[in-house]
Amino acid sequence: MLHLPVLRRGSPYRSLDVQPLADLRTGQRVAELSLANPGLIARDLTETQAEARSLRDGIRCEELVGICGKAAELFLDGELPAGQRSHGREDYLAHLAATTGMPLAMGRRNMDKIAFVLREMERVLAGLTRDLPLDAIDDGWHEDERMVSFRRTSDLLGAVLPSNSPGVHSLWIPALALKTCLALKPGRQEPWTPMRIAQALLAAGTPPAMLGIYPTSHAGAAEILLRSGRSLLFGDRATVAPWRHDPGVQLHGPGWSKVLFGPDCAARAADHLELVAESVAANGGRSCINASGVWMPSHGHQFGLALAEKLSTIPARALDDPAAALAAQPSAAAAEAVSQFVEQRLAGGRAEDLTARFRDPGAAGRVATVDGSSFLLPTVLYTDDPTHLLAQTELLFPLVTIVEAPTEQLIDHLGETLVLSVISDDPGFQRRFLDDRRVDRLNLGAIPTTRVSWDQPHEGNLFHHLFEQRALQHDLATSAGSPSPR
Repeated sequence: MLHLPVLRRGSPYRSLDVQPLADLRTGQRVAELSLANPGLIARDLTETQAEARSLRDGIRCEELVGICGKAAELFLDGELPAGQRSHGREDYLAHLAATTGMPLAMGRRNMDKIAFVLREMERVLAGLTRDLPLDAIDDGWHEDERMVSFRRTSDLLGAVLPSNSPGVHSLWIPALALKTCLALKPGRQEPWTPMRIAQALLAAGTPPAMLGIYPTSHAGAAEILLRSGRSLLFGDRATVAPWRHDPGVQLHGPGWSKVLFGPDCAARAADHLELVAESVAANGGRSCINASGVWMPSHGHQFGLALAEKLSTIPARALDDPAAALAAQPSAAAAEAVSQFVEQRLAGGRAEDLTARFRDPGAAGRVATVDGSSFLLPTVLYTDDPTHLLAQTELLFPLVTIVEAPTEQLIDHLGETLVLSVISDDPGFQRRFLDDRRVDRLNLGAIPTTRVSWDQPHEGNLFHHLFEQRALQHDLATSAGSPSPR
């Protein structure tokens, strides 16, 4: 039996308390996972923070960027430790598929995303810091035309991670290159990706004490959030709600990402059918940057039917099928429960499932079973009420609601939006969203919500979360104790 240990400051630790990991297709146990209790986590995090200064002084950012570059190739193709065994690329992909339902082909694409971020870490940091020289992190200050200084908000970044998609793990990696120690709680079904990234980083030369991975309970997760000076929390609305007003916790909840057509482009929405389909269905619809809404002032029903017809051609396929484009659900019961949830919200009126017109009459609704796995098929809904519950519904499959209403109503009810793609040729209309506090990432023009620019921050700037600018003055002519850049 494959056993995945806790990673305590870079060292594997086997716990007596274990959690089984089962293949969602067969129910067969494929591995077991050591669990860390809250007391162990508290002890480790205290030790890490006490040692953080000496760890930072022993390595420079430039060296860590180089380590990330080496780790990129190890993550992609290396034979890396998984407990007492060696775990290769195909082993990783097979276990990822077994416990999360991620098709092998989709897993490979997510591996490429993570490797890209590791390989291009210098570019990623330049985007987060707006080209701040790395020696400003090493030395605490930098002077060119003016003095710039940043102080750390924390020696340690904690992260409570999800299981929805491996690509999300690229978000915490830059913290390490910024000389910040890490304490990670992996998702219940997806320890594979953070474990593999960590082992690749260690093999590339990362100081072991900078890395900790703690599979744990809800109490253990809370311990990480409470004891880390800064942290990331991924989860649904209920998970993130208790931490919403804690400035030390950067929240990554539902995205409610949207494509919004301006009045000048709604009649030509069909020209952007491919863009919208990609926004909805890329990565199996499992990402927070997938569009869960298409908001338009006219022609919504017509466009929705065209989109429904297109997305209905995406079939459920076995997880090892190279053409698989949908991820499996945890179980048949879970898939049926999600489908019934959608039906209940449709039952209230003023909403319609447009995809129902294009489904095979012999099929079992939006749930399909292939090779022992249950899938939710792409679903396009329509409503003319921007306050309808379905207008702000996001689920882990390609589900999108076309919302058709007058433009001012759409803008008034837009709600929190991680990514907004505004399709309009009207500069005045586009400008309305530049200072809209509800919108995190803004695409002006025909850009899919799923297109990521890695030199731009994602759902909050990690650098600003870990550092804050301060005033620093010194008199080089008279101060013998002036800070030195080396």
